[in-house]
Amino acid sequence: MAQRRTAKQPDAVAGIVEDWARERPGLDTSPLEVLARLHRAYLQYHARLTSQIERHGLSVAGFDVLTALRRSGAPYRLTAGQLAASGLISSAGVTLRLDRLEKDGLLVRERDADDRRVVYSRLTDSGLRKVDEVFTEHLENERRMLGGVSPAERRQLARLLSKLEGSIVDSDAPGPEEESAG
Repeated sequence: MAQRRTAKQPDAVAGIVEDWARERPGLDTSPLEVLARLHRAYLQYHARLTSQIERHGLSVAGFDVLTALRRSGAPYRLTAGQLAASGLISSAGVTLRLDRLEKDGLLVRERDADDRRVVYSRLTDSGLRKVDEVFTEHLENERRMLGGVSPAERRQLARLLSKLEGSIVDSDAPGPEEESAG
């Protein structure tokens, strides 16, 4: 079993912050305390997510396609463009993912009856069973990973992460000085 951190053991980020405070005491390293921890947590999460999904013969990317199709409701079909726009799937590799899932019998491609140019990807019965099984296990895996966080803390963290995502996206917007320059 992995050794649990105690209050007496600083985490890796705390050590990094301490090192910078010693080496460059004038720097404000507070962003590291949030973003470095977020990054490290993501790496730990992703490793656990990947191993759980790969045990079922799926890639994380393929799992994202299957869950997008499942969330769409019966008849569980979407176009490649709709899959790309679904939020978690980049458009770059949609076709490769669809090819693999079709080869594995988890989805089929169907032309639209009214517009033959439109192609839908639809879950097969096997694909529906697979995504339901893997997604149920996925949620249990995530519950385990959040076991040390209370329900109230989860809600607070979800709100803060949403706010953080907005802040990161907004950081690309020009500031007031940049807008007026020109």
